[in-house]
Amino acid sequence: MSSTTTDTSSNAMPDDGVVRAADGTPLKKRLARALRREKLRSLMLIAPLLIFIVLTFIAPIADMLFRSVENNIVEDTIPLTVEALADWDPASDELPGEPVFAALHADLLIAVEERIHTRLGSRLNYESSGMSGLFRKTGRRVKRMDEGNYTAQFIEADEDWGDLETWRVIKRFSPPYTPGYFLNAVDAEQTSEGLQLKPENERIYLTLFNRTIVMSLAITVSCLLLGFPIAYLLAHLPLRTSNMLMILVLLPFWTSLLVRTSAWKVLLQQQGVINDFLVWIGLIDDANRLVMINNQTGTIIAMTHILLPFMILPLFSVMKTIAPYYVRAAKSLGANDWTAFWRVYFPQTIPGIGAGAILVFILSIGYYITPELVGGTSGIFISNRIAYHISSSLNWGLAAALGTILLGLVLLLFYVYDKIVGIDNVKLG
Repeated sequence: MSSTTTDTSSNAMPDDGVVRAADGTPLKKRLARALRREKLRSLMLIAPLLIFIVLTFIAPIADMLFRSVENNIVEDTIPLTVEALADWDPASDELPGEPVFAALHADLLIAVEERIHTRLGSRLNYESSGMSGLFRKTGRRVKRMDEGNYTAQFIEADEDWGDLETWRVIKRFSPPYTPGYFLNAVDAEQTSEGLQLKPENERIYLTLFNRTIVMSLAITVSCLLLGFPIAYLLAHLPLRTSNMLMILVLLPFWTSLLVRTSAWKVLLQQQGVINDFLVWIGLIDDANRLVMINNQTGTIIAMTHILLPFMILPLFSVMKTIAPYYVRAAKSLGANDWTAFWRVYFPQTIPGIGAGAILVFILSIGYYITPELVGGTSGIFISNRIAYHISSSLNWGLAAALGTILLGLVLLLFYVYDKIVGIDNVKLG
């Protein structure tokens, strides 16, 4: 009897008010363990997609942000010169001393041997014209310099070494990080007198940013004005007819972007199809043909045609969900056609308008092929300059700074849009 009592008491659950599983483990702990396993299983399922996003989206943006401020080339190429310049005051009216020129000679000997001095000249040439030629010319003579009196020998090799501004530029851009790319991206520069805007004839990027925003908004509005009635028609036609017209809307997606843009180049030129037709019907005179190519007009027309489906599809998907009896009920209560449309139907299409506007605006702000082909000098976007610096001038730092500013503008406009319209009201159907 006593052993039975002892066994029963040893297997009894503690009377502490905690709910436990059959093995005595607190139920809360068991649930937490099960949730951790479930989260780990979910993480393993989404890990491939997460890795893909990190490698193709987050990593490139992080690299772009780093390149926009990275400036190690000066310190890595002429480290002794940078160290010797630490005690030199750029505001002084005297050239750096002989030790600085001696350090530059030692650095250039190594740089010329490794053939990296021209890269340094190209980098500094972005900040001050002539620096590329200065380093290239000096690199050919540095091995023939005698020991001692390096100041005179460098000035003899190129008189720009006797110019204070040359040394101020080297001193200014010797730190490993620099705001120089961002300053150039907003048409400003850092001088010995502080931050200043560049001369008016050299300011191009602020104009391009402004043009990009204004023209992207114009393209968005034109797509909305053309796309809204088309989407309304598609949503209210019989299904068979609507499907046939939808194929025509989607047809541009099956044609190369380059082909569509080239077709507009043919259509819009002064001796093109559109001008010939307008002359034929007598709407314009042959001597006064319209100039619709290589300007902003050509860019807006071509990009509106290309991006119009991105406005029509969200509008159509939202309009198909609007019950027709809302408008009928408004008319039965005395509203005319315009009042029923504006007060009842149109507010329900706002989510589709918002989705279409975001798609068209974000796509248009980053376009560069179409503006390059039909925009000329007055119809190109900031993206065209970014592409130029990446592929032609190889000024990746400036391209990264321009891209970062463009990304910031898009996020700012997106934030404003969210405050005015509300991102929760945007729907694709």
